[in-house]
Amino acid sequence: MRSTIHSTMRPTTRSTIPARAEAYSGGRPIARLMTHIVAGYPTLAESEKIAHAMIEGGVNFLEIQIPFSDPVADGPTILQANQKALENGVTPDDCFALMQKLTAKTDTPILFMTYYNIVFAHGVERFCKRAKAAGCWGLIVPDMPIDEERHEHYLKTCKKHGLHAIQVISPITPERRLKRLGKVASGFVYCVSHFGTTGSKTIFDAKLESYLKKVKKHIKVPIALGFGISTPTEVKRSQKKADIAVVGSHLIRCYEKEGLKGVSDFLKSVSLNLTPKA
Repeated sequence: MRSTIHSTMRPTTRSTIPARAEAYSGGRPIARLMTHIVAGYPTLAESEKIAHAMIEGGVNFLEIQIPFSDPVADGPTILQANQKALENGVTPDDCFALMQKLTAKTDTPILFMTYYNIVFAHGVERFCKRAKAAGCWGLIVPDMPIDEERHEHYLKTCKKHGLHAIQVISPITPERRLKRLGKVASGFVYCVSHFGTTGSKTIFDAKLESYLKKVKKHIKVPIALGFGISTPTEVKRSQKKADIAVVGSHLIRCYEKEGLKGVSDFLKSVSLNLTPKA
């Protein structure tokens, strides 16, 4: 177990992803899937229903995004969802309450995704303490680089409160930085499939293969692959290359077209597509 993982946390490797992070059909593993909601989109009550639909649909991890006015890593679909949530007056307090409601009813690992301004304004210690008390499994904060640790003590505070601080990696992350990230990685790492924002198309080519091979050389925790995965086939291809496929923007579009049914239907199609034939 790496020294950066809190002593009360079970170490996570590619073969020991936590409860509900393994999905089986006929005794054989199928894709691990992480989905994403924006708390308060389209309303706070409806985002709770969307989360339940995803959990009931069998997702292995769920991200709850705390809305922020300038979500720099997100494309237009999630950006607009953030704006709508903020217009609805959703606050971090609402997000902690939503987390607590959801984790009280499921053992599916649920994470907060947000930007560091939110954490900083709340206070790192207070934010992490409240997140853990609400049942949060980990934090994804894409604009919190490890270089700032000596000033912000973000990783140290996550460790103190038993939260996995998920590191975000891109195709332009240099190898020397991957070595550093490998030393602090906890839970899993989030690999963005290409340089850009969420929602833009993932291209499964030799460049992606080479990038993930380089990541796996230095990272020993599970690897999640996201940004632009939007079909059952792409989920399947992602799972073959990584440990967890991430679907975010596409599920918002499914909801916008067909409501909760659209979300559930997509998850069913993923399950059907990935179930091994007898």
